[in-house]
Amino acid sequence: MKPHAALLTNPGMGHLIPVLELDKRMVTLHGFHATVFVVANTGDHASTTLVNSPTPDNLGIVSLPPVDTDAAIPTKLVVIVRQSLPFLRTAISSMKHSPFDGQLVNGNVKAQKPLKIPCCKLLRLDDTLSLFLDQSDPSFKGFIRLGIVCSKADGILVNSWEDLEHSTFQALKDAAILGQVSKASVYPIRKLARRSGPQVLDQKLMDWLDKQPTDSVIYVSFGSGGTLSAQQITELAWGLVLSQQRFIWVVRPPADNDAHGSYFTLEQGSGTDPDFLPDEFLSRTRDVGLVVPMWAPQADILSHTSVGGFLSHCGWNSSLESLTNGVPMIAWPLCAEQRMNATMLMEEVGVAIGLKQSAREDGVVGREVIGESVRKRGGH
Repeated sequence: MKPHAALLTNPGMGHLIPVLELDKRMVTLHGFHATVFVVANTGDHASTTLVNSPTPDNLGIVSLPPVDTDAAIPTKLVVIVRQSLPFLRTAISSMKHSPFDGQLVNGNVKAQKPLKIPCCKLLRLDDTLSLFLDQSDPSFKGFIRLGIVCSKADGILVNSWEDLEHSTFQALKDAAILGQVSKASVYPIRKLARRSGPQVLDQKLMDWLDKQPTDSVIYVSFGSGGTLSAQQITELAWGLVLSQQRFIWVVRPPADNDAHGSYFTLEQGSGTDPDFLPDEFLSRTRDVGLVVPMWAPQADILSHTSVGGFLSHCGWNSSLESLTNGVPMIAWPLCAEQRMNATMLMEEVGVAIGLKQSAREDGVVGREVIGESVRKRGGH
């Protein structure tokens, strides 16, 4: 009997893509039967398209009933996964077949001390999850519980590879050190990133990219749900003008107090020019830039020879796709684990320059700073 893998994921692209890529490789390379259980979510065009796309014969995708909650993200993600577990147990049944110290985390947060992880650099609190800074957040205890549960697993698969995080994986091979973190063996499984495919880019995008010089275009995107405030969108727009660089910018409507604003409302772009961009911006950049509403085929854009830089929120999927295609980055993390990713990409891997730390007291990054950074990481 072939082994059967079952994985649960919420519908966010940052979670769904690597799970699907992992299962595809289990099926095609190792003869597994695999089932992906996805928490259903309405109104998400990109995720729905991905779920409904053709899959290998031994890979099944099961949509679980949607969970209705008005909680804010990231609390919403924790609630969705927790409330989906009964549906998951029922679905799996029908198929018939740590030493993690929460008190230590609490103590470090209260004392505002960096988190110490064996054989790794000290993790600055400012670089970790924002919810760690607010223990009253309902997600805080949920993440602590998840850490304890994960540390008791029989094995942990990591969407990374040893050359990228060499010191970390070397430490995790040391039984004495590993025992301080988890009883499970940790397996880096290399890059579960999307590969570019033929005829994915629409003709307008392809025609425009084909006309640009090699390494001349800066690609600007904040992931499948990242959003900026109205003021920050204005500064970014004029920063791109000041940079005098060619660009592709995936734009979404502003959300002044919610960096995750588009996470559960991602839809295919309408093809019309967004009305929230500054007056005259589109007319002044029409010859050098391309604005794409809501969503773009990122892996295919990053693999194009004309793209020479990526202004990114540093989500892990985006980071892997950029690394895979050899595209240097401008790090602009917004939320979740993105600050940790950005710090690693800047300080350890050396493939990114920082931008968010240049924000003014009001939290907005000014157009002059953006323009200078884009010139450094842009193209010709």
